[in-house]
Amino acid sequence: MAKSKQPKKTKKTEKPDQETYQEAYQVLARKYRPKTFTDLIGQAHLVRTLSNAIENDRLAHAYILTGVRGIGKTSTARIIAKALNAKGKDGKGPPTLDPDPKDENAIAIEEGHHVDVLEMDAASRTGVGDIRELIDNVQYKPVMAKYKVYIIDEVHMLSTQAFNALLKTLEEPPEHVIFIFATTEIRKLPITVLSRCQRFDLRRVEMAELCDHLTKITKLEDGKITQEAALALARAADGSVRDGLSLLDQALVVSDKDVTLEVVQGMLGLVDKSQTYDLLDACFAGDAGKALETLEALYKNGADPLMVMQDLLDLTHWLTRLKVAPEAAKQTGSEIDLTRGNEMIANLSMAVLGRAWQLLLKAVQEVQFAPRPIAAAEMVLVRFCYMADLPTPDQVIAQHGTGAPVAQPAANQSATPNPNPKGGMYAAPTGGASGGGTQTNLAVQPQAVPESTPQALHINSFEQMLQVFHDQRKAVLLHHLEHDVHLVKFEQGRIELRLGQDAPQNLPSHLGKLLNDWTGQRWIITVSNAAGAETIAVKKQKAQAALEEKMRQEPMVAKVLEYFPEAQITNIQPRTSTDEGETQ
Repeated sequence: MAKSKQPKKTKKTEKPDQETYQEAYQVLARKYRPKTFTDLIGQAHLVRTLSNAIENDRLAHAYILTGVRGIGKTSTARIIAKALNAKGKDGKGPPTLDPDPKDENAIAIEEGHHVDVLEMDAASRTGVGDIRELIDNVQYKPVMAKYKVYIIDEVHMLSTQAFNALLKTLEEPPEHVIFIFATTEIRKLPITVLSRCQRFDLRRVEMAELCDHLTKITKLEDGKITQEAALALARAADGSVRDGLSLLDQALVVSDKDVTLEVVQGMLGLVDKSQTYDLLDACFAGDAGKALETLEALYKNGADPLMVMQDLLDLTHWLTRLKVAPEAAKQTGSEIDLTRGNEMIANLSMAVLGRAWQLLLKAVQEVQFAPRPIAAAEMVLVRFCYMADLPTPDQVIAQHGTGAPVAQPAANQSATPNPNPKGGMYAAPTGGASGGGTQTNLAVQPQAVPESTPQALHINSFEQMLQVFHDQRKAVLLHHLEHDVHLVKFEQGRIELRLGQDAPQNLPSHLGKLLNDWTGQRWIITVSNAAGAETIAVKKQKAQAALEEKMRQEPMVAKVLEYFPEAQITNIQPRTSTDEGETQ
């Protein structure tokens, strides 16, 4: 009998050990909760202000801490309470930013059982009765500490009557009482309460700083995490330290303390970044077939269509930041972001990125409320790809100025992959005032010759050819011929030219096809490495400059410029017979 009872005794002794282990475990968000001002990350402005207040003995009687969830409002309130109630070596020390960790007041406040530091959750105690109970205890002096500190979390949840009951005490509290309020909804607080408090806005932690913090915590937990995985967790946390630590805690369990990007993507249901780049790249290129294939593959692998749209929206935002502020963006970008991002923005204008942002912003709402999200996502991608062939605003302005109609895609254009690797939105010329230019998908213009086009045209010079393109309203191609093409040699049926860096690669083939259709004979267009002549645009600029210089020598013009040195010659027109008569 004694032997049979022995295993039962062993089980009884093992059970308390297991319970002790479970009770001893703390999640990372609680284990690494900041305990001093030094532990706070991303809140240097708050530490600096409180440091000056403590050093100069200018302590406020009420503070209000506001910020997003998990940013450290309650932890900061406890740190302030510890700083105010530090005893010092003589037991009567003044407030300090660096209290002794062995200080009994600091330990009691950290453990949450200090008799003079009272924490109240306004979300569960919203009534005026709870506030009246608090006010009744305000008059009593602290038992152990120098200040009686009231920490009210989620203070915006208090009722109107509770706020009214608190106002008088909040305006003239006893010298030994300090209020610290915390809220995520600062706008819900009455202005009468805000005016009686010193406000601190706790900022979202920067992604790079939060990424370093997660990496540091992982090392303290004897784990490993890649830079890409830390960035993914920091991005998902959206500036919240608590959310970041909670996600890291989960990732460490899933990966057995070896956190990689694949682990984070699988845990959060994220799409591989390279696939998101492939999808957006296909949309910008106008390749609807590839875009739909990529989306289908992601959907089969468990990707949420709404998350895919959100990823495309975030990626468009990243590309825009990388284009307008590359140095700032590089600090938070991963290797794939910088590599693929720089490749894409080299051929994308701000007008194109802005238009894509507007489309995807609306697409997120469409997919979110659609009966079949995957069908809505597919329609968004198709619309995105066909939008890639539309002219950009600067194109419309430039062509409107020349009187040429804006090029539109052919009615029977299919959604097959574009043979031009940089077609679609990658081909948006920027004429107009900026004078710059990027590649253009010339294939989007109608290829059929209008009925009014004269057949068997005879073109004997390069200038005559440009006039034909002007007459046929090929404004986009004419723009490239004038600004991005250097003529090397012109013969009947044969043109040799050198392309500028902004000229589209399919320009020679497109030029030859149009000339063949218009003249009824074969034209051979070859690309040369020779320097060739100056572009037509440069020649026109030099001719205009020479004409302006000649006009400056005119006695009347010279006299005007002498009296008005800031004046400029903006337009020169030939004098008509009427003008000559009037002058005479």
